[in-house]
Amino acid sequence: MIAAVDSWNSPPQNLTLDLGEIHVWRVSLVQTESCLQSLQETLSADERTKADRFVFPKGRSQFIVSRGALRAILSRYLNIHAHIFRFDYNPYGKPSLIAAQGGNTLRFNLSHSGNIALIAITKNRDIGVDIESINPNFSCLEIAEKFFSPLEHSVLRLLPKHLQSRAFFTCWTRKEAYIKAVGKGLSIPLNQFDVSLAPGEPAALLNVEENPEEASRWSLIELIPCSDMVAAVAVAGDCSKLHCWEWTGEL
Repeated sequence: MIAAVDSWNSPPQNLTLDLGEIHVWRVSLVQTESCLQSLQETLSADERTKADRFVFPKGRSQFIVSRGALRAILSRYLNIHAHIFRFDYNPYGKPSLIAAQGGNTLRFNLSHSGNIALIAITKNRDIGVDIESINPNFSCLEIAEKFFSPLEHSVLRLLPKHLQSRAFFTCWTRKEAYIKAVGKGLSIPLNQFDVSLAPGEPAALLNVEENPEEASRWSLIELIPCSDMVAAVAVAGDCSKLHCWEWTGEL
């Protein structure tokens, strides 16, 4: 079991990803105009169309950076030019590389919140990642009662008030990471499975209501992108090694 990770390092020049490893990249979505332009040039026609649909410039630039950084990072593993990558999407919208470009081996997932994106990568197994900003004024108990499992809501309600916001978003990221890893999105009801959320408790999928054996198939790992954010990675099977890298805008 891997403890919560809060250190983000510069990647080695010769980057390798072994079986059983997970790499998570932290990406700042605030980049220079020159970097933004270079990243935009690597996007596909449909990605540029999506970028142009954003009403506000900030949303547009964040989309360009997140998708451009994903392409740049994937190119480091596969030695394929970033602009060549093509993505497939499952019926629930989860992206993957086409098989000819390594999609049957390299698996990834992306999430962003505020000015930070996380990109999780592994081999030969499903993976999901989620990141959220902690909002201390959020109606945690009210939302948890509607969307969390009875166990999760009970644990959250019994925590001291000053710990509830972080615990709520900790729970949310773990649940989102799991459903993203499974690849079925919100078609999986959030109140039909339990994750850990109490402060100091290791990240874990505790129970899936309709399949008692499901929880043993997954690992959850807590990430701390910065002091006011929480994140989690869910991966099928065990995680023997996790590396957290900082992406610095290199193409």
